[in-house]
Amino acid sequence: MKNLKLTGDEYDALAFIRRGATSDRVNACVGRNAKRLSGLKLIQYARNGSLSLTEQGAELLFLRRCVQALRALEADAAAPVDADVVQFLSRKSHIAERAEGGFELTARGRESLADIAAQEPQPR
Repeated sequence: MKNLKLTGDEYDALAFIRRGATSDRVNACVGRNAKRLSGLKLIQYARNGSLSLTEQGAELLFLRRCVQALRALEADAAAPVDADVVQFLSRKSHIAERAEGGFELTARGRESLADIAAQEPQPR
């Protein structure tokens, strides 16, 4: 799952399905991406045609939220972060609570963020 390269449109489709898309015909974004996401086993069709996230799809969206939180905290220590993301990143020692409020990246968090940035394709 670490090597999946999804587009922003595919992430948007996953988020839409998580919020409760009933079928791939409801939203053009979901319709464009449903076949590939289903092939990657990130979503699944029910017998009645409805769509739902698989466990892998939900995990991928959560990890994306974690990376976005790390980037936001790198830019601004007072950036708002969801409680479940804070709990996960704190447990993994990627962030630490600041005395004046907010969170700061630890050395491990900066290292992980640098590793993620190195894996992303660079614009030409």
